[in-house]
Amino acid sequence: MIFSSARQLQKLIGNYFAHAAGEWHMASVPLKGKAADDTSLQKIWDREPEPPTLSGLALFLGFESLDDFETYEREGEYANFLKRGRLQVEAEYEKKLHAQSAGIIFALKKLGWTDKGDSNTTSAQSHLEIKLIESGPQPVGSEKDVPL
Repeated sequence: MIFSSARQLQKLIGNYFAHAAGEWHMASVPLKGKAADDTSLQKIWDREPEPPTLSGLALFLGFESLDDFETYEREGEYANFLKRGRLQVEAEYEKKLHAQSAGIIFALKKLGWTDKGDSNTTSAQSHLEIKLIESGPQPVGSEKDVPL
């Protein structure tokens, strides 16, 4: 870990999310097919944004493993800041759910989310018993066997 105070941890978490957002500047860019002096102000990426992840946050904060991060999150002095950081990561995944990406759903499940349809079927199993009930005359093998 590379933090020794709540303020330092809070600042590092903020820096992680700022880093993940990427860096850009505005510049006048010539319009395609127009004169050289015809420009528009556009956002130019110096460093592309990247999705924030729980593992990325743990690495950025100086943890040796995700297990160490989670242990500190449960028992550490500044655990509430790590919980808030985790919540920010989850919020970023939630924003992407409308795309129905299996990767996003997988990540949310790894973070502890469950589908409403997910349930332990072994505890709710029931047995269906099927009985054949005979009614009426037995089927015959051929027309010759039918009494008239």
